[in-house]
Amino acid sequence: MRRWLVGLLVVGLLGGLIAVAAISSLLGVVGSGDFVFGAPCGSVLASTDPRELPPVAVRVSDLDPEQRTIVELIVAIGKQRGLPPRAWQIAIQAGMTESRLHNLHYGDRDSLGIFQMRPSQGWGSVAQVTDPVYAINKFYDVLLRVPGWETQRPGDSAQDIERSAFPARYHQWEPLAVNVIGAVGGDVTPYVRAACTTPLPAPSEVAGRAIQYALGEIGKPYVWGATGPSAYDCSGLMLRAYESAGITLPRVARQQYWAGAQLPVRQAQPGDLLFWGYDTSNPDSIHHVAMYLGNGRMVEAANQTVPLRQRAVSFNEPELMPLAVRPGVPVAKA
Repeated sequence: MRRWLVGLLVVGLLGGLIAVAAISSLLGVVGSGDFVFGAPCGSVLASTDPRELPPVAVRVSDLDPEQRTIVELIVAIGKQRGLPPRAWQIAIQAGMTESRLHNLHYGDRDSLGIFQMRPSQGWGSVAQVTDPVYAINKFYDVLLRVPGWETQRPGDSAQDIERSAFPARYHQWEPLAVNVIGAVGGDVTPYVRAACTTPLPAPSEVAGRAIQYALGEIGKPYVWGATGPSAYDCSGLMLRAYESAGITLPRVARQQYWAGAQLPVRQAQPGDLLFWGYDTSNPDSIHHVAMYLGNGRMVEAANQTVPLRQRAVSFNEPELMPLAVRPGVPVAKA
């Protein structure tokens, strides 16, 4: 009954807002697979806080219907209020930390709902704080009073609202929030790198060896399914290049997308992997991978019509996925 009532509230409040349909479609499609959201800021090296937990790689297939409904509401209400994707990200990270995005009717002392709001602390009545529409709007109301929320790390803004005894724990959900929001057209890349207190480490020796191997294969033929040494397909070349540097990658491009730390594609460094997909919001549609060389150049096994080659690449190319991958940088898994 409650879920049905929430659905009516969404319809009445948001009308035909496209965000709900878009994110529902995304989660329905991606959730049918076994994909993992990687960490855009890399590993725990992204923070100097010893209390911070490693970024969590969340399996989308594990999100249950209630979690999906709540994510839909967070994005849709944020859009209706004219709030930028940064605000949605903060709300998602807070909700995952406090309740795993469930509308809980229990908690520490009188904490209730998605964000574990306490009626005794003035957040609203029991009925209000357990109403997802009210709770999300209340969260946004308080967020807008947080000084500097537009520029500080999203997890820090969540802590400013929640006042947790464990303030660093909100950061571990950055990967989930960034990827979900990016998939529905919200650009949070300005905040991904700004959130890192230490630059994502470039595995220079590893990348250098991988680049050297890939460049050494230029001119050999493309053969679909080939992994060398006389011919390659696109992922086969990446597989062998990083194998030569001591890194084991999965066999196909769609799997290689999850085989390292993810970062905004415009911040790719030499040795990072670039990916192309028919639908850039859906990693299941990835059909090509190449290795970035720096200075707008890359090396690839393109197709049967051309041998392995080096060519120019633009970050505005059609079908280029919004995240690059740095093999060899570990990502924690749930």
